[in-house]
Amino acid sequence: MSNASPSTAPETDGDCRERWAAVVACDPSADGQFYYAVRTTGVYCRPSCRSRRPRRDNVIFHDTRAGAERAGFRPCKRCRPNEPTRAEREAATITAACQRIEQFRDTPLLAELAAHFNISPSHFHRMFRRITGLTPHQYAAAGREQRVRAELERGASVTRAILDAGYSSSGRFHASADAVLGMSPRRYRAGGTGTTIRFAVGACSLGAILVAGSERGVCAISLGDDPAELTQELQDRFPKAELIGGDPIFERYVARVVSFVEAPDIGLDLPLDIRGTAFQQRVWQALRDIPIGDTASYSDIASRIGAPGSARAIAGACGANRLAIAIPCHRVVRHNGDLSGYRWGVERKRTLLDKEAGT
Repeated sequence: MSNASPSTAPETDGDCRERWAAVVACDPSADGQFYYAVRTTGVYCRPSCRSRRPRRDNVIFHDTRAGAERAGFRPCKRCRPNEPTRAEREAATITAACQRIEQFRDTPLLAELAAHFNISPSHFHRMFRRITGLTPHQYAAAGREQRVRAELERGASVTRAILDAGYSSSGRFHASADAVLGMSPRRYRAGGTGTTIRFAVGACSLGAILVAGSERGVCAISLGDDPAELTQELQDRFPKAELIGGDPIFERYVARVVSFVEAPDIGLDLPLDIRGTAFQQRVWQALRDIPIGDTASYSDIASRIGAPGSARAIAGACGANRLAIAIPCHRVVRHNGDLSGYRWGVERKRTLLDKEAGT
């Protein structure tokens, strides 16, 4: 039995304390993040292993199971760290289920999906919602919404785009078109023809900032280095809409956003034109509920919307957000507090969080 040291770089005392606390708590959320090995037994385990707790001074940590095995440790027979976890197996099942839903123009019945994976319908439904944040029906609906947008952007007729996307009738889509597209399907297909988008550009400590909106409210807040690039992005999004720059109302909106950036304690209240799927809108509302000065992890947000296994989908919804600051996706961080990606740059995210922490 080898007493080799871990194959990874030395950890800080803080890292070790955090990991040991997870081992003591048998914390399943730490599984896959690291493994612990016991010198006296020659065995390595998952953090959630329910075996008898070893003495702390006999434990060393490894980032990967391969690292533990290279150091001479063998897998525990109780927690089987060299095999997929139950969560990993369930995630693989739901990934395959999502792919199956996407293959069919018409949504497969819940019973048919569950039977394909040899799972009861009720258990499959609960597992699907826990991992994706959506029911199978909602997931299929989100897929139809994405397909109809793509078909309209390619220039397909409105009726053809709706039917090819999987809607049983055009009437069903028209009932939700305003929330999904922000305008009628005909206008969306025409690149926003007949739609008026007003906007204004300003400057703040984060760089250039653009605020734009429709008659329904603010539909875009963008950050960048070059005002011309921000304007071009808006034009690319609505290529045939009438863009009106320097609008007095939106100049006031820009001033309010800039004031909020520099002094977050004043708050920000704008009329918003929020466009997205039902799941995205649930996530964005949860982001707006994070108090100024606080942060939350993707897993925290997943739990708050009742979908504790959907952290990856949460990250996708954050990436789809087009309303910087107003929908504060900058307040979402990794589980260990580290900053993750941000559409408008990680340094801007850091600056925003630093300013808000000082309020």
